Amino acid sequence: MGEGTHNETYAELASVGPYGTRPGHALITMVEPAPGHEYAYNRWYEDDHYYAGAMAMPWMYAGRRWVATRDLQLLRYPTASAVAQPVTKGCYLSVYWITEGRYDEHMKWTVGINKRLNRDGRVYHEREHVFTSFQDHEATVYRDGAAGPRDRHALDHPYAGLVLEVIDAEGPQQRGELVEWLRDRHLPKRLAGSDAAMVTVFRPTPLPGDRMTYVKQVEGVGTRLTLLWFLAEDPRVRWQERYGGLDGEVAESGLGRVELVAPFIPTVPGTDRYVDELR
Repeated sequence: MGEGTHNETYAELASVGPYGTRPGHALITMVEPAPGHEYAYNRWYEDDHYYAGAMAMPWMYAGRRWVATRDLQLLRYPTASAVAQPVTKGCYLSVYWITEGRYDEHMKWTVGINKRLNRDGRVYHEREHVFTSFQDHEATVYRDGAAGPRDRHALDHPYAGLVLEVIDAEGPQQRGELVEWLRDRHLPKRLAGSDAAMVTVFRPTPLPGDRMTYVKQVEGVGTRLTLLWFLAEDPRVRWQERYGGLDGEVAESGLGRVELVAPFIPTVPGTDRYVDELR
């Protein structure tokens, strides 16, 4: 390490503070590459940004990229979505786990490194952040109780698909009630006998004021919930039977409304597989 990097500081930082294995926080980012830039964007993200802009940072300990080919995009609902306009926008989804209790430290580093990457010309601007936010963990509901992978393993286990579900509560007070309903009633019923091994529930946090200008401020901080369904099968298998109608069930609860249900499959790192199936 070069002069001025304060080698001893790294040992000091590692000796204090939380260092558990729970995903206390997450970065969830759904992005749309500009038309004609799909291949270049994919290579930049996989070859450089996934590592230098995410996994190399302190306290971000797991990550995975997912892709929605055109046929998967056409399964999304509702059409009038407050998250994506049109609802098909957002080809790629990246999810990262952050150690519980280390959000503030991670944010200081991520703002600093992204400013540096931008200054060094290592940011690909031909893309749109459709849905990007850091989020705090609220709950995880498992299909099989104590058996099987835990949420800390979810981004490393070879799941065949993921469903992103975004729900807006009627108000800040109702969000707590919505979490309870999801955790205790709705999700256990939905998971029973399904191909989904678990659902993680997160709530968004506001981005810092010194964030990069190309990332818009988070919406619905006081009312929104983000659900990630981890699937053992391709989501196209029995999609309507298993994941259709989620919006109606939430509406019937009287606690909120579904703004997006979007299926994805995992990318194949180091390849351009599925890039020619985005449009």
